[in-house]
Order: sequence, then structure tokens, then C-alpha cells
Amino acid sequence: MNAMSITRLLIANRGEIARRVIRTAQRMGIATVAVYSDADRDALHVHEADTAVALGGTLSADSYLRIDKLLQAARDSGADAVHPGYGFLSENADFAQAVIDAGLTWVGPPPEAIRALGSKSAAKALALRHGVPCLPGYLGADQSDATFTAQAEQLGLPLMVKAVAGGGGRGMRLVSDMAQLLPALHSARSEALAGFGNGDLLMERALLRPRHIEVQIMADKHGHCIHLGERDCSVQRRHQKIIEESPSPAVDAALREQLGQAAVALAQSAGYVGAGTVEFLLDEAQSDKLFYLMEMNTRLQVEHPVTEMLTGLDLVEWQLRIARGEPLPLAQADVRLQGHAIEVRLCAEDEHFTPQTGTVLAFAAPEGLRFDHALQVGSVVTPHYDAMLGKLIAHAPTRAEAIDRLCAGLSQTTVLGLPTNRAFLAACLAHPVFRAGQALIPFLAEHADGLRQSLQAHGDARTVAALAVLYAEQSPAPALASPFTRPVRMGMGADTFALNLQELGQGQVRIQTSETAHQASVQRSAERLHITLNGCRWQAHAVACAGSTPRWHVQLQGPESLELWLTDLTHSAPNTGASAQAAQSLRAPFNGKLIALHVQEGQAVQQGDAVLVIESMKLAHVLNAPRDAVVHSIAVTPGQQVGPGQVLVQWKESA
Repeated sequence: MNAMSITRLLIANRGEIARRVIRTAQRMGIATVAVYSDADRDALHVHEADTAVALGGTLSADSYLRIDKLLQAARDSGADAVHPGYGFLSENADFAQAVIDAGLTWVGPPPEAIRALGSKSAAKALALRHGVPCLPGYLGADQSDATFTAQAEQLGLPLMVKAVAGGGGRGMRLVSDMAQLLPALHSARSEALAGFGNGDLLMERALLRPRHIEVQIMADKHGHCIHLGERDCSVQRRHQKIIEESPSPAVDAALREQLGQAAVALAQSAGYVGAGTVEFLLDEAQSDKLFYLMEMNTRLQVEHPVTEMLTGLDLVEWQLRIARGEPLPLAQADVRLQGHAIEVRLCAEDEHFTPQTGTVLAFAAPEGLRFDHALQVGSVVTPHYDAMLGKLIAHAPTRAEAIDRLCAGLSQTTVLGLPTNRAFLAACLAHPVFRAGQALIPFLAEHADGLRQSLQAHGDARTVAALAVLYAEQSPAPALASPFTRPVRMGMGADTFALNLQELGQGQVRIQTSETAHQASVQRSAERLHITLNGCRWQAHAVACAGSTPRWHVQLQGPESLELWLTDLTHSAPNTGASAQAAQSLRAPFNGKLIALHVQEGQAVQQGDAVLVIESMKLAHVLNAPRDAVVHSIAVTPGQQVGPGQVLVQWKESA
């Protein structure tokens, strides 16, 4: 087969993966074409590509999911190849076929392979024919509730309901009681239809304490296929990964060979070409570790940098070379896995994994760590795309060293202006269960509350954060002492705390709390404050965030690594705090679209009752009643866009 030429590559994606593909393509001498929605007009990938074409629209459905617009952008820019990245249309066989029919080179697997493997049910049927182990389940075309009920009774509990299309945890529901089955079917079907345009489901026996292990494969157009080892992706929330590592602490050389052979067999059975990932559940409950196919992702994975760090290979370069018709550069025997690599996904979300939006007001990347991202000061995180901001990847000779490097890198990373999971990720890495290599899929379900508690600020941390807010824009008086004591009141979540401050000159501040008196030193370098309190040194960075109630986002590094949100309530009436507002109304916690309303005016609700559903960043989020109350008024209607802090429902006391 003669090698084809790729001279101008259109990347049908956005954000960090678009930047990632641009970087390799330009190194290979390939001109790049970015596409962008109205929301991404000023994004980094737009400026870094050689050419950029506007798609128009803000929503994915009006931009990155429009095959006609993407093909027109390729024609207008003179592109001769298309790389889909991941997400969006990367696993859409119709898009792949349309690219090929337009006379362009598709950097991905053949449309027939995407169809054969892109559906979980079709992939499992193919796997069973080729001896790849699968969990018992129902993969049939009959999608009626009655058939699922009958099959569930035969299979036994617990069961997992899954959407046959798509991924990212959407359309997945665990059923541990038969009474949960019909609601699980209905909600999973609705979510899958909204997310993937396909509401078909499958059902399989559920493993309650497995690992999530996946195998990276690469296949060329000459019939060669190899694997590049496994990644352990067991630490996840809402079936979405946040930590990935390789090699897995649970996989030895013999098991790696078995997993690799199964992955290659499945790929070759479908005539696969390009980069792909075969995902398995590993059951360690038996004396012999057993693994079962979950699905195959017919694209480059978010976590591909883990494999790149371990092998020293550039998988995007391999994709482009394979698309040009070149053979694989290595045989299986030539693959070398060196050291240990771990990746964490930095996401715009709060401590309860709820996605957040906002503007990046301060940003600093760590030194000595790979950081794939699309962030800069002024970047706007919108509700229209998913919540991932980037990935930090550490590589070291040993697992313990890789963990230490990644923790250090997270402490050096600054993203202020919107909530992120930066501190939570560091706490996960430091947890003894993860350190011991024993984290299974239920890790966060079992330990998230304890991790959240460890990130709560108490005592000195609160005081340091308050000092960071008060002196963020101007340091304490450098020379003159103040004879006056200044009262300060700060809000942190639903709590408030009070301090009395007196400036002593030379950056020294006397602090009186309800319990005791302290003296602190506050010095400035660049945008950071260096605060010494009770013999401990802290670094602090605080930025003011605009909103209906101005808040300060504070990052602390010292005895603890914390992020806090504080409100200066010194000049506010006591009843205007967050707890008073929560008692009177239910407010939107983030940007999104109201897709369901479950209450009406005059209705009595109990704490925990579902009130409404907001769709944001591709996920549906149920907002529950914070207390027993009666709905006084409803300020929104289904289909409406809502923003952070917006009043949705007003309460009155229940009878």
C-alpha cells in the first residue's frame, strides 16, 4: 500500500485535545486547521493553529456536532485530512464515512469498525464469537420494559443498565433491587437519547468491587496490531475517570499478556485500524483474577498521555502515520514499558462533583510536569461543554515517586476564579488506600466524604485565608502602626467567623479571635502573599470573583493545601449571608438548562425531595429540597437557561 500525503489537517475538536493534535502535527510539518464555536472565539487552539474556521453557534449541536459545517470548513481551508480528537464525533461512523466520501483522509478507524465496536452490545456479541470473556447479560434488540424485566429475573441481581452508544458514564445505572429496574431503564434511556441520539440499552451482571483496566492498542492498514500495556482507571466519579495510571498495581506480566491478547483479538476481528482502547473489568475476588470486556473506545483516549510517558511514544504521530498508510514502527516484542505514570483530570467542579462555570482569573502551571490544557487568564468555562480543564501527568521510576511528583505538581498549579478539583485530587493521591495500590471502582463512594472533610479549613487556615482576602490588593502598612482595632466578619459556605485586626507596621498584624490572640506576618512577592502564623508558613493567593454576592477564591499552600471561597461580610447585615439565602430560596449552583420541574406552587416538599433537573456540561443534575418547606413561587420554566445564584424556587414554611 502506497503512503498517502497529509499536508493540511483539520482538527474537528476544541480545547486541550485540539492543542495536543496541533502540537504533534506542526512538529511533523503538517499545517493545521482549527474550528471553533462562538463560545471558543478566543480559545488557545484557535490562535495556535495555522488557520482557524468559525463554525458559528454556541451549543455543540450547532457547531462541533455539525458534520456539514465541519466538511465545509475542510473545503474552505484546503484541508486534506480530519482528526476527530475524542468526544463529539470521534466515534461517529457517519462522520467518518462523510469525511472519506469527501475525498479526505480520516485519522481514525474505518467506519465499519466503528459500527461494529462502537455499540456496546455489538462489541460484546463480536467478543463472544472470538473468545473474549464477557459478563452474562442481555444484548437483544427488544427494548421493551417487559423483556428487560424478564431478563433481569433470569440474570439475578445486582445488574448494570448501560446505554449501547456513547460513554463517559452517561446512561449507566446500577440496579440492586428489582424495584429500581424500571426507573433505571427510563432515566438511562432518556439520558442516552439526549446525549447520543440513541436510547437503546443493554444489561449485564454487575461486579460491585472491580478494577477498571483498559488496554491501548494500535493497528495499521497492513494487518498488524499490537498493544501498549494497560492503564488502571478505577478512581472515578459518576462512572467518569479522574485518575489513571500505568502499569496497574494489580496486573503482572502474565495477566498483561492475557489482557493484551484479548484486546488485539477483538480489534482484529473487526478489521480495526488506528488507535483504540479496549476496556475491561478486573475481578480480584477470586483466587484467579478474572477479567470481562466492558467496551471498546474507537478513538484516542483522554488518558493516552499515561501510555506515552511509559513508552516514550507519540500516539498522535502514530495515528497520523497509520492514516497515511505507513506500517507500525514497532512489533509487539519491541514495546518497552519504563517506570510508572499517573494522570489526574483537572475539572471545573465543586467538592460534590457538580460542574461549575466561570472565568479563570489567575493561572500558573507547575514546573517539571506534563500538563495538557487549554487554560489562560481570561478563559471562560461555559456550560456548553464538559467540565475537564486539563490533565496533569507525572512519570517516575517508581509508583511512589510518580505519586509524590504529581502531588507536588498539583500544589504548584493555580487555577482561580472558579471551583476546581485540584485539592481533592491531591487528597486522593495521598490517601493510604490509593497509596497502597488498593483503590477499586468504589473508592470514591467509600472515601469521598472523608476526603472532603480533610479539605475543610479550620483554625489557622481560616485565619490565613481571611488575611489573604483582606490584603490581596494591598499589603499591611509597611511602617506605621495603627492604634485602632478593626472588626472583620467572613462568610465561608454557610458559616461565618469573626476576627479583630490591628496593624502593627512592618507587615505585622495582631489578630484576636473568640478564643485567643495571635500575631501574623504578611509579606508580598508578585501575586502571592507569604503569611506566617503561629510559627507556620503559608503561601496564599486570592482573587475577587464578580457576582451577585462578590466572593474571594483563595488558594493556600502550607501545612495543608486548601482552596476556599470566602465572602467579606464585614459591612453586611447579619441576615444576608449564604445560610439566610438558602433558607428562603433554591438557587442555581451553576449555568445550565432547566430540563425538568417536579414541583408546583403550594406543594409541600420534604428535605431531599427532587425539585428540578438542570442539564450542564453534558450531564443531568437533580436539585433537591434543602429542608421541609412549601413552594411559594417558581421563577423559571423548563427549557430556560439559568445562571449561578439565580433564584429558581422561593420557599415558605411548611404547615
